[in-house]
Amino acid sequence: MRSLEGRRNFLRGRFRQSDGLAMYPPGAQDAFAELCTNCGDCVTACPETIIVKSGNSHPVVDFTRGACTFCGECSAACPSGALLAENITIWPWRATIQTNCLSFQGITCRACEDACEPRAIRFRLMTAGRAIPEIDTGQCSGCGECAFTCPAQAVRFEHVDHAEKEIVQ
Repeated sequence: MRSLEGRRNFLRGRFRQSDGLAMYPPGAQDAFAELCTNCGDCVTACPETIIVKSGNSHPVVDFTRGACTFCGECSAACPSGALLAENITIWPWRATIQTNCLSFQGITCRACEDACEPRAIRFRLMTAGRAIPEIDTGQCSGCGECAFTCPAQAVRFEHVDHAEKEIVQ
């Protein structure tokens, strides 16, 4: 049964994140899954309409619908405290480019670079006039604009551990 559901989701364009973690809305606490009541208030409050609920699962971010502005409307609407406004800046997702990227196939496309406001995506020139994308994870906000604009759906997101960041004393 599980593989059938996986096939359905694949055919519908619903792909799991590469590390299997759910991409909960910005501001999600570590205990989001336990605190969230599935009320849907964050889904309704999202002005970008990128927070969705599928089946019995908790609300998740879907970058095929658009990008996140980190406005905080979802956390403001959350009655259970599963989403906190002070956690919005601790968004643990960063973009990665997959091998189905058009540039890897020798097709000129820089849609992700053009869409990236923090300029976290640059293209490194290669031989034969090709260029491949590289992401500066320090600049990447994880907003999803690159994923939304990618015609090949070659952008995925990885969960990064903020504990590994340098501690300034």
